[in-house]
Amino acid sequence: MSAPASRPDPGNLALSRKEDFQAFADAPRRIQPGSLNRGELRALDTAARSAYDRARREWHANLGPIRTPQLAALHEDLWDIVDSTLQDGDKAKGAVAVDAFPGLGKTTAVLAFAREFHRREIAEFGAFTARGHERWPVCRVGLTGNTGMKDLNRAILEFFGHPGRQNSTAAQLGLQALDCVVSCEVRLLVLDDLHFLKWRKTSGIEVSNHLKWIANEFPVTLLKVGVGLADKGLFSEGETSGDTVVAQTGRRTTRLDMPPSPSTPTRAALTGGGCCWPWNSASSWPTRIPACSPTICPTTSSPGRPGTSAP
Repeated sequence: MSAPASRPDPGNLALSRKEDFQAFADAPRRIQPGSLNRGELRALDTAARSAYDRARREWHANLGPIRTPQLAALHEDLWDIVDSTLQDGDKAKGAVAVDAFPGLGKTTAVLAFAREFHRREIAEFGAFTARGHERWPVCRVGLTGNTGMKDLNRAILEFFGHPGRQNSTAAQLGLQALDCVVSCEVRLLVLDDLHFLKWRKTSGIEVSNHLKWIANEFPVTLLKVGVGLADKGLFSEGETSGDTVVAQTGRRTTRLDMPPSPSTPTRAALTGGGCCWPWNSASSWPTRIPACSPTICPTTSSPGRPGTSAP
């Protein structure tokens, strides 16, 4: 008799596979280790101290996601859009693109939303479809700089662990992906790192056409995540003949932003325009920003700003 399967290690998950995404979605909230004083720490034996230190490291490494105003606003918009995409299968659903600067937590925010969406769909409709297939409300795919149409189809099949993902043609992979999505009643298809594509190159236009096909044929809402998608022409109206193909995808997409928090330097600060405070350091002014000094910075109410009497 085999031993019962243990819970997957949260630190050893690949969210591009359905079992790992389910483990991520179903994982219980972490419990914060208790605070011990020095005497209590010294009283622990070696094994107990090692376990306590590891629990503290894991707790601090996995704080969040913190529900900042930016995250709350993004989630509110995502719920409004996703809940409104209830069109029947003969109608194309809309798409969403989260387009913001790197390092602001786009992927973290989208994954948190995808987890809640997965949980809600399973709670409302059950873990299995009416035809007996496993229900997977969310399919998450990460793109690379070399992603073409065949690679995108294969990545979708990789999520489901489909046996035909290794030796099928691009057309066959697309039909197999469609079968998986329909059978498992996927409702949200997350495409992460969309900025890796070179939109105006052959592979980018190819994938853009394929995304249009997915929007037409797959009963899913596309949720795209990337950096500088507007600059890459995803939302352009196609000023040239080469851009027109890409614009077909862009016009169906609602762009959502995730602005920096007030304590994060903005693009204006990094280029010397606008306000240059607050900064990460409370003791020195950022010398790499042109014309930034305590005397000319327009901010006058930042606590602890160098050269002021603020506390």
